[in-house]
Amino acid sequence: MDVQRKLEILADAAKYDASCASSGTEMRDSSDGKGLGSTAPGMGICHSYAPDGRCISLLKVLLTNACNYDCLYCVNRTSSNVPRARFTIDEIVKLTIDFYRRNYIEGLFLSSGIIRNADYTMEQVVNVARSLREEHHFRGYIHLKTIPEADDALITEAGKYADRLSINIEVPEEDSLARLAPEKDVRAIRRTMGRLRLKLDEAKEAQKKAQVSKAKPPRFAPAGQSTQMIVGADVASDQTILATSANLYGAYRLKRVYYSAFSPIPDSSRALPLSAPPLMREHRLYQADWLMRFYGFDVDEIVEGAGMLPLDIDPKLAWALRHRDRFPLDVATASREELLRVPGFGTKAVDRIIATRRVTSIRAADLSRLHIPKQKALPFIVLSDHRPSPHLLDAQNLAQRFKPKAAQLGFGF
Repeated sequence: MDVQRKLEILADAAKYDASCASSGTEMRDSSDGKGLGSTAPGMGICHSYAPDGRCISLLKVLLTNACNYDCLYCVNRTSSNVPRARFTIDEIVKLTIDFYRRNYIEGLFLSSGIIRNADYTMEQVVNVARSLREEHHFRGYIHLKTIPEADDALITEAGKYADRLSINIEVPEEDSLARLAPEKDVRAIRRTMGRLRLKLDEAKEAQKKAQVSKAKPPRFAPAGQSTQMIVGADVASDQTILATSANLYGAYRLKRVYYSAFSPIPDSSRALPLSAPPLMREHRLYQADWLMRFYGFDVDEIVEGAGMLPLDIDPKLAWALRHRDRFPLDVATASREELLRVPGFGTKAVDRIIATRRVTSIRAADLSRLHIPKQKALPFIVLSDHRPSPHLLDAQNLAQRFKPKAAQLGFGF
């Protein structure tokens, strides 16, 4: 099989993994002429977006889509009737270098099916990164998938070459994982996440000491670790998914939890749903995740009742409508924590408000200058020249006012 055909098969096989954003790593370039590539923004084919909104491009492929595991939700499972392919280490290295030189990509996202055993698979993945870094002096971004049962020495070596490491937890509940992916062990996944956290903590501590001693600290995945959960492959509620995410962030200091809406696959098991969940559900989970990480919300505040996020309005607005007694909020005196809970107020907007109110009062006309959507924010705030009318304070009327048409469901806090 030629490399072009392999690329078609193995790039398509990798499309279900959403955790491939390039962000948070150290800045490197090859302007000194001694290497190839950089981690700075560049032009090319866009594969994903960084958390700061930057469009990034990665060569996203599997080493092979042949796999010993029979995870029911995976198109590459051992019982799946799909074309199989496998890159050699040299083929992936050459593709990465060639694509970078053509300005197609900024880096590599490499995963693999499990071949032979965990150690053999992890060794092959690490060898790709080692060749890129040591033989070709590649300084672009590298994200490697980690095999949970792999030897600790291989995990350490992966962190030496990769910017980010990730292990997919797949589904939030242990029972579901045992049913849908019988060869995977949630305890092994969490043990490896714990090992990664310890290594990341050690690397951070070494960097602090190196600032004093001027010695070069050991390198270990400077962009941290991430994971992915499939949404809608089992009956887990949004509350269960977000509670699992909150635990992962707290226990393992993950950089990101990615949410991937389940996509029906050919010849799928009867244990799986017949149809995909609404993509808006995935989107609402990302918004709720943002609220937990940057806006000070707890899971129990975000999701109430049946444990599912509403699809017609974003979770922050839903919370505000449930807690109408906390509004309207006086922008001139409210704390930063209170301002972060106002619909339409983002973290940067809140910082601008606090800086502005130190020198002048804020008027309704100033909201546009502060990049705040007026129609969304005005019913919840008091300004020097604005106080919402009594009829705007009714939660039911507000809910109807903010409920978008089906074609208009979109982003926004």
